Amino acid sequence: MHKCFPARGVMEGLLSRCRALPAPTTCGRQLSGYVPHRFYHRGPERGKRLVLSRMFQPQNLREDQVLSPEGRSGDLSCKSQRLMLQVGLIHPASPGCYHLLPYTVRAIEKLERVIDQEMQAIGGQKVNMPSLSPAELWRATKRWDLMGKELLRLRDRHGKEYCLGPTHEEAITALVASQQTLSYKQLPFLLYQVTRKFRDEPRPRFGLLRGREFYMKDMYTFDSSPEAALETYGLVCGAYSSLFHRLGLQCVRVQADVGSIGGTTSHEFQLPAEVGEDRFAVCPGCGFSANMETLHSSQTSCPACRGPLTESRGIEVGHTFYLGTKYSSVFSAQFTNAHGKPCLAEMGCYGLGVTRILAAGIEVLSTEDSVRWPSLLAPYHVCLIPPKKGSREEAATELTGGLYDLITEAVPQLRGEVLLDDRTHLTIGNRLKDANKFGYPFVIIAGKRALEDPAHFEVRCQNTGEVVFLTREGVTEFLSQVQVV
Repeated sequence: MHKCFPARGVMEGLLSRCRALPAPTTCGRQLSGYVPHRFYHRGPERGKRLVLSRMFQPQNLREDQVLSPEGRSGDLSCKSQRLMLQVGLIHPASPGCYHLLPYTVRAIEKLERVIDQEMQAIGGQKVNMPSLSPAELWRATKRWDLMGKELLRLRDRHGKEYCLGPTHEEAITALVASQQTLSYKQLPFLLYQVTRKFRDEPRPRFGLLRGREFYMKDMYTFDSSPEAALETYGLVCGAYSSLFHRLGLQCVRVQADVGSIGGTTSHEFQLPAEVGEDRFAVCPGCGFSANMETLHSSQTSCPACRGPLTESRGIEVGHTFYLGTKYSSVFSAQFTNAHGKPCLAEMGCYGLGVTRILAAGIEVLSTEDSVRWPSLLAPYHVCLIPPKKGSREEAATELTGGLYDLITEAVPQLRGEVLLDDRTHLTIGNRLKDANKFGYPFVIIAGKRALEDPAHFEVRCQNTGEVVFLTREGVTEFLSQVQVV
């Protein structure tokens, strides 16, 4: 749909339509979502432009060129894996392990910033623990044997055993236990990290959705009573819901099994998707929801209201556990209460699959042939396309460069977020096709109307498919509404 109106009318109309779109469309949240703190990428030095030709991005834009890590194109059984390989977001290293390429690293850095905002808004403090975890910690909780073959184990030159941590309950509890002068006045502690985790998956598949090496946010909480711990549990779950809302992902919180982590209460955050490996049930009547593993195999009615259950498939992107004293009792993680007596800390643990959230978002938001990013996470928000060299519109090339400079000066949050597609040996159509596949939220083209007086640039909102023509000033005013992290 092509329109040309005065700039303000265009912007108000387009922005209102973006905001009115049903989730999971992300353009509206990108333009009007709540952000507790503002964080920006450091932009290039003044006078220097980010150009596409300098990007390290091995592309396989012809679908038949894309192969799985095993070398068979037929193994690409989900959309996100195929698209991420096609456009050069990831590159296979070995089964279950991928090189994360520059666009993906930028998206993950943005996701980590959103996570930091949400976790620190509820009092979270960021730590960083070693990936190598001594075997004696895991033997103390009996999980050295319980975890089985999924635990990646190794020995150092002295014969000491370690594992590459898939999670860090033992390590964090031992750390807190080593602080022997803790008072109830200091609690709660909400300690979290975003680090690489490792799991020897028997059958890694679906790209970043199920791998052997992945990024995870894991938080561990320490409270002075069961009541306080459950209050913290609700606080963290609320922060998770806020996070997914800001990303434009309609996740469902469901009751879940505690598994090898343990504890007495557990919930998963499931993103509905056809390729999801989990099955969960929701009651439309009362809102009850649970992983099917926690229900009887023949159960078709809601245990809360007896109404019918609706079953869906989902991708688990978050998991929360109330642990009680399962780990604090093993390592004597104690504090002194108001009466001066030592008490065991009540614990919880909370995971977010960082690389999985990114891949799952691409899985549910993308079209079959084009990447679409979760809100706020697009590696670059704006792509500028100048005319083809030798074309009738070539005179507008300098105007495109000038518009780049104007955007980065007049819209400071977009400094470092604007990319110039300088491959002017290609037609505008070919570069537009690539831009659509890469999923830049906004594409600005210097076409025939850039030669008018005043020049008008074609502005495409990739998430809505709408097209408007704006002057230089209209472009900057429109883009000033875009929010980034």
